[in-house]
Amino acid sequence: MKQVKWGILSTADIGRQQVIPAIQRSNNGEVVAVASRGEKARQFAQELNIPKAYTNYEELLNDPDIDAVYIPLPNSLHKHWVIEATKQGKHVLCEKPAALDFEELNDMIDAANSHGVNFMEAFMYQYHPQHEKVKEVIASGAIGDVTLLQASFSFLLNDGNNIRLNPDLGGGALYDVGCYTIHSLCYILDQQPNHLFASAKIHPEFKVDTTVAGTLSFDNGVQANFDCSFDSTFRQKYQVVGSEGIIEVFGPYRPDVTETGSGLVRVTKSNGEVEEFNIEADQYKLQVEDFADAIIENRQPKYNSEKMINNMKVLDAVFKSIESGNRITL
Repeated sequence: MKQVKWGILSTADIGRQQVIPAIQRSNNGEVVAVASRGEKARQFAQELNIPKAYTNYEELLNDPDIDAVYIPLPNSLHKHWVIEATKQGKHVLCEKPAALDFEELNDMIDAANSHGVNFMEAFMYQYHPQHEKVKEVIASGAIGDVTLLQASFSFLLNDGNNIRLNPDLGGGALYDVGCYTIHSLCYILDQQPNHLFASAKIHPEFKVDTTVAGTLSFDNGVQANFDCSFDSTFRQKYQVVGSEGIIEVFGPYRPDVTETGSGLVRVTKSNGEVEEFNIEADQYKLQVEDFADAIIENRQPKYNSEKMINNMKVLDAVFKSIESGNRITL
């Protein structure tokens, strides 16, 4: 089977701990190079058994042996390096959020299209089959008509040197964890909201959002609430409320860090009947395999440009609502 040869731009922890090992576990990919400013790349490559190490990103992008790159750089650097990678004919998997706004994302998609390569934002959670189970339960009518959704993702961040608190690097809770909550609400409903309202706590020193909460309204009358935070204890959960029951998902975004390491979906019906589904999957591996398959098969990956644009438009509207204090029409 053909193997996609990957290069990694930066030695970020998400690459070290999750994405690089996932590529190394995958059936259709291998990591052949890593690049970082300075000498850090060589030690990183040795630790993770990566054959090549480059001390700048340009050298890696010029390597003709590399088919695709994974970019886990700070958010504000995504646009530049995605476009530079596409110019060298590299397919690009970029950590979320791929861009800081719709205009940036549109420029990145245009660059990928003009150079004939795939570009995808790394929302790995959607590759976990627990979400398809949720959709199956909804479609079966087991909880009646869906009326309300709720999604939460938070963790306590008290390190003032963390790049997530740096506004110049695209910091803030909405970009870091809130994007998952919003994405999942629209993904489960397979719809885009028509209106939304959001408010935020802005850190007085760092000037980034550290807690955000909001409500999305959909054409079918469903309401969806989300919250995300750097000020709260670790939480990750979403629930779908229906006229005859509730679906709860207890590890929707990082099931790998739950007690069982698997996805837990609980369905509670109004008659008291409870059913649980424990679903195991390697979501990072599924993500990189789909992206590599798309390259091999010359097709779009599961998470295509249209879906990325739709999500970015909602994030833009959330920021607009926070800034203006108004309800936004999409």
